[in-house]
Amino acid sequence: MQRCAWATSAPDYIAYHDEEWGRPLRGDDALFERLTLEAFQSGLSWITILRKRPAFRAAFAGFSIGAVAAFTQADQERLMADAGIVRNRAKIAAAVSNARAAEQLPEGLSELLWSFSPPGPRSRPGTLADVPATSPESVAMARELKRRGFVFVGPTTAYALMQATGMVDDHVTGCFRASPV
Repeated sequence: MQRCAWATSAPDYIAYHDEEWGRPLRGDDALFERLTLEAFQSGLSWITILRKRPAFRAAFAGFSIGAVAAFTQADQERLMADAGIVRNRAKIAAAVSNARAAEQLPEGLSELLWSFSPPGPRSRPGTLADVPATSPESVAMARELKRRGFVFVGPTTAYALMQATGMVDDHVTGCFRASPV
């Protein structure tokens, strides 16, 4: 079975690619989880985050926006002591800040994020080298998130979120998960 080249180096990647990456995902808490994990991935390998995801889910109350928004400084110190997650003070503070910003969205996080999904069909990337790191939509998404109080979310993180949650389909030509254009 042919897959995107990035997905073949580890069993964890294969499962993530085959079962999750690029499938449309909706829901405020589900997208908050992905946004948070993409921010934690910044500067690291995605496999690191993927392998720590169960610990992240436990540490961040299942990524319930309301629960994370209520985290105190003591909770942030608890997270800094949790060896099961990536212990980065700025990223932990960003997760709490972003949960608080998400609570303030009248339309909800899912609706806001999906509003940046590009319309209509796009050209399918032929190889991994053809997959962009950003797009005009991810630049606009990052800008709007920052305007609404989100932090640690730039255009590259926004584009990775769009790929992971099916807002864009970047499965390469020949990948069994690539939908017809």
